[in-house]
Amino acid sequence: MTQLATADLSDRLHPEVQYVEPIYHTYGALTSFSGQIETLKCFEDNSLVGEVLDTHGENKVLVVDAGGSKRCAMLGNRLATKAISNHWAGVVIYGLIRDAEIINSMPIGIRALGVHPLKSVKKNIGEKHIKVSFSGVDFMPGAYLYADQDGIIVIKEEIKC
Repeated sequence: MTQLATADLSDRLHPEVQYVEPIYHTYGALTSFSGQIETLKCFEDNSLVGEVLDTHGENKVLVVDAGGSKRCAMLGNRLATKAISNHWAGVVIYGLIRDAEIINSMPIGIRALGVHPLKSVKKNIGEKHIKVSFSGVDFMPGAYLYADQDGIIVIKEEIKC
């Protein structure tokens, strides 16, 4: 998928664009990414994050509603490696990551609220493929997310160049 600039998409499609609040930090070597949304809702348990990133993710972005928790990380370098191996375009986490120094050298785009060294628990608790809402946006499975240095936007359909 060719990356389109969020500012250009905003100009072209406003008011159909949803704008994610500008509270996210950029991690990974790819500062721009886009793809069809897959969703998870899991609080301080990243079991399902690993499970989903173990699946084929070509042209997909995993959006994780971790409840905005700042008590543990929901993704680290091992899960980022899974994402890369399975061709995920990127990950957006309403929560934290760890191993940021390593992840910043990896060929993936990640947005998260920040970092924390503590890993999450693993109890297989959470939900997949549901609408999740945070940061002023409703993220629907199948919608499209575009992220670059200007921000993150969500639209209903893929936009071709």
